[in-house]
Amino acid sequence: MTLNFNFILTLLFFACFIFSLVINYILLKFAQTLGIRNKDSQQVRWNPNAKPSLGGISFYLIFLVAFIFAILSPHSNINYNLPMIGILIAVTLAFLMGLADDAFNTQPLLKFLTQLVCALILVFSGHSISIFQNQFINYFITVIWVIGIMNSINMLDNMDGITSIVSMVICIFMVAINITLLQTNNYTTILSLGIIGALCGFLVFNFHPSKMFMGDTGSQFLGLFLAVVGIDNCWNSTVTLQTNFPPQILNILIVTLVFILPLTDTITVVINRLKAGKSPFIGGKDHTTHHLFFKGITEKRIAILFFTINLISIFLAYHLIINYSTVLFYSSIAYALLVSVSLYLNTLIKKR
Repeated sequence: MTLNFNFILTLLFFACFIFSLVINYILLKFAQTLGIRNKDSQQVRWNPNAKPSLGGISFYLIFLVAFIFAILSPHSNINYNLPMIGILIAVTLAFLMGLADDAFNTQPLLKFLTQLVCALILVFSGHSISIFQNQFINYFITVIWVIGIMNSINMLDNMDGITSIVSMVICIFMVAINITLLQTNNYTTILSLGIIGALCGFLVFNFHPSKMFMGDTGSQFLGLFLAVVGIDNCWNSTVTLQTNFPPQILNILIVTLVFILPLTDTITVVINRLKAGKSPFIGGKDHTTHHLFFKGITEKRIAILFFTINLISIFLAYHLIINYSTVLFYSSIAYALLVSVSLYLNTLIKKR
């Protein structure tokens, strides 16, 4: 039955990939204005060309397909219970908020309040970090985590293909770890496979030179989805309890490795903007990707570089859970520091 279900999951991935290609092609053909502001409105974008922000629509539609499959499949152990309802409501709210922002350019306060509601929905539906004994601390960190990742993924969407690639690699980690642990019939595996298919199809139109963006519609959706699977599969990973180190340290290290690029980019931008006396919430061409481009690296090579960095990160995180060793533990810390410090220092080095 396991082999049969794995074959069904493979078909699900290819179906989502093909559906993503078709729906994005149709959207690109008939909807050319979503996310495109008036010429007199102020916005800071890396790409000066006006392109529609349509990717998030395909993400959400394919998520619904995977969600329905997860609920109805006789091979899955997923019920239409409170945790699943919480994911559906939170993801839908994040999608609608992003869609409204792309269409009407909503106020930052409204976006923040919506993100806060999304985080609270996840907490009250059973998706919360549980690595500390004090439950209030767990809930507080969960809210900060959800809001932080939703904004980090949004901020990382600053160059063709970057957010799509990073999100896809994170989802690949979620699928790989659950397949290894023989948990292919849970919600993480099924929904992540659907999102991977959606991202692969979208990348055909989003890789440099892109024809469309994902916009806030896509980045807010992805941020919420990645935040919740990160809670259930990284923060709350119980396999690490078999080691000699405190589980909190290992869980935080796994989270850092899997989400290293959005976290590093966001922290770098916030630090540099605060140092310059600027608001960290106003966009600019000062991200880690931009500074790599300023040093002469092309956009395609930056995308490949980020893919490679993230691939090595999830490889280390995967083996920390499956084949833990002390050498691997310290090597993972060294790698995380090397990546984050290098990307940050690169933003301080001015090219002559």
